[in-house]
Amino acid sequence: MKKDTSHTLKRAQRFPVILIGEGLLVGVVSGLIVMFYRIALTFAGQWLNQILGYINGHPLRILGWFVVLLLLAVLVGCLVKWEPMISGSGIPQVEGEVMGKLSQNWKRVLPAKFIGGFLCLFGGLSLGREGPSIQLGAMGGQGISRLFDREKTEERYLMTCGASAGLAAAFHAPLAGVMFALEEIHKGFSVSLLISVMTASVTADYICSHIMGIDPVFQFELEHVLPQNYYWMLLVLGVILGLLGSFYNKVMIKAQELYKKPKCLNETTRLMIAFLAAGVLGLLMPSVLGSGGDLIVSLTDGEMVLQLVILTFVVKFLFSAVSFGSGAPGGIFFPLLILGALIGGAFAMTGVELFGLDPVYINNFVLLAMAGFFTAIVRAPITGIILLFEMSGSVSQMLSLAVVSVAAYITATLLKSEPIYESLLNRLLDGKKNETGGDGGRQGNGAGSQKVLSEFVIMSGSVLEDRTVMEIHWPNNCLLVALERDGKEMIPRGRTRLMAGDRLTVMTDERDAGYIHDKLENLCYTSF
Repeated sequence: MKKDTSHTLKRAQRFPVILIGEGLLVGVVSGLIVMFYRIALTFAGQWLNQILGYINGHPLRILGWFVVLLLLAVLVGCLVKWEPMISGSGIPQVEGEVMGKLSQNWKRVLPAKFIGGFLCLFGGLSLGREGPSIQLGAMGGQGISRLFDREKTEERYLMTCGASAGLAAAFHAPLAGVMFALEEIHKGFSVSLLISVMTASVTADYICSHIMGIDPVFQFELEHVLPQNYYWMLLVLGVILGLLGSFYNKVMIKAQELYKKPKCLNETTRLMIAFLAAGVLGLLMPSVLGSGGDLIVSLTDGEMVLQLVILTFVVKFLFSAVSFGSGAPGGIFFPLLILGALIGGAFAMTGVELFGLDPVYINNFVLLAMAGFFTAIVRAPITGIILLFEMSGSVSQMLSLAVVSVAAYITATLLKSEPIYESLLNRLLDGKKNETGGDGGRQGNGAGSQKVLSEFVIMSGSVLEDRTVMEIHWPNNCLLVALERDGKEMIPRGRTRLMAGDRLTVMTDERDAGYIHDKLENLCYTSF
């Protein structure tokens, strides 16, 4: 049903109330979807371990397993060809659609991502469950929007709720789900959005934890709080994590480029390389297969020596690049946390030998390095800090978590390393641009009949601050419909003077939403 401008504005006035109820519904649906996905991946890991034990030492069985791996690659390749949007993490796809730059079909993405992610983890690829969980949750939100015939503006809110619910259910981390959805997916904040996202996140976490238990994901003891006389080591660790995080981002992007260079490789043959690599490592070093959760147990229980930690890090790092670069449906979120833990373990073990660090603090550095490495790669420090204390069940490390995260963030920023999900989204948009010959910002699908409302906050020092509306060269095809200041909404006029902290509501056609989003962000956030 076609909806006019007045209908869009009237419904937007009732968003705070509407979105609470819809956020609850999205939380239930997305929470159930991701819970079943977690259960499926648990079985995938168990079956993989049983198969590796069964084929060990039997050449014919090993050969048979490699044939199965090739068949899995073919199946996943067919799914990726059928629905290209399931390739990779899924987080850039959700970000792109929320910004109006991409379009997904929940009826295709949901089953394809679910099955593809299961097959990849069953084959042993070094991928995580968080990216698929976020995409599955967002598609749950989109499905509810489409079933109830909601407008595009509302749909993007519901997708943000679904993404939050997906992360909450995947990691038993409702607060991290809220922060990630606001900090990374929606890249904006409003009271109505916050309440609805929180409702969805808490609902999904309640459903998942009620059935699967409330134990934290990482179950290791932190016996003591790190003394402040060791904080200089946190600064050093933060710099190392920033350097390695920047290197990680470059390697992941380079891996995708290397896969696409040979003309003989397509979606299926790229996956065959990754699955065969998983088969070889399953025989030589099975600990690096899958997400790598068991490595945390071995590391924090003191079962790994320094040389083994370094070797495991190198192999896991390279295997993650091979797995993710192939375009397999799976995330990098959990594997990068494992890599961060290995960096922290190696750093602490070195500190024990060289600087007299008490061994009881090794686990502290494992946890801290996970947050720092995540921050350097994703550039979402608040999410990283909250995520790690929720996943570990420890709130005593907040100050040290902040120190490491800030040091890693500054280092990665100074190195001009682009956040990984932004890099992946830009590459995805470039690929769409090359396929369609379009500008990559506008969908160009004739869907411009719907109106989309977007919100932007004027930052201090931006080109909009202390200028009147009539003085601004606004982009074409957008209408400034409202301005909120100090909690009060006003109708902006030509002589209205804009101030830092003002929240602008802009209306545009659906087809122009991505283009307008970029233009308005530049106006609100840049000083030139």
